[in-house]
Amino acid sequence: MCELFGISSPKPIKTNDLLHEFFSHGMQHPDGWGMAFFYGNEVSLEKQPINACKSMYLKARLTAHTEAQNMIAHIRLATKGHVEYENTHPFVMKDAAGRTWTLAHNGTIFESQILDPMFYHQKGHTDSERILLYFIKQWNKALEEGAADDAEKRFALLDRIIHEITPENKVNLLLYDGELMYVHTNYRGSLHMKQQGKARIFSTQPLDSKDWQPVPMNTLLAFQNGELRFRGVPHENEYFYNADKAKHLYLDYALL
Repeated sequence: MCELFGISSPKPIKTNDLLHEFFSHGMQHPDGWGMAFFYGNEVSLEKQPINACKSMYLKARLTAHTEAQNMIAHIRLATKGHVEYENTHPFVMKDAAGRTWTLAHNGTIFESQILDPMFYHQKGHTDSERILLYFIKQWNKALEEGAADDAEKRFALLDRIIHEITPENKVNLLLYDGELMYVHTNYRGSLHMKQQGKARIFSTQPLDSKDWQPVPMNTLLAFQNGELRFRGVPHENEYFYNADKAKHLYLDYALL
């Protein structure tokens, strides 16, 4: 599986040690790395479809002082979509109102009739990109029908979509909309969180020995500058590993 890392904080915090530890896991997740730093609605996106541990650019980047107030990072173990730039997380898209959305996903969509049509609109071949495409499509529809672009409505729509796509699928994600950091897991023990001062830090695996807690299961959360602002309605769609599904996925990926 892939790994996720994210920060939601009221002010920039130093990230060098955390990112060094996070990207060191690239030996087990060799199919690409990426990170997005957020400045309001603007995104600074850096990613490569290579092993993070072998990236000279990333090594040099993390040698310099690095800090972030809001950010998302990802290392990829490919299950759908080959190793190429278009399939490397995070994915960035704008909605009809000009708001920028950035998604990183750790999981697999084994089956979803509502996401399948997004295949014909995506740039790459990942199921992760389809999640973001589908949400943007639904949010644009809501805007066209007169919905106000406010945080509560954006959260409510995403919460509904999470309920729709999680049955039989693994949906761990971090999503940022220029204001809110959305966090979700439905696979037990695969996403953690800790509070550092007023900052919230998220990671697939704990990155040090200090105070990490599992992210609540099956519940969409939204943080603004480190503060929990919205909590969704819990669902019952916990994902459990299925060896047969995983085997078919591997054969499909390997074109066997």
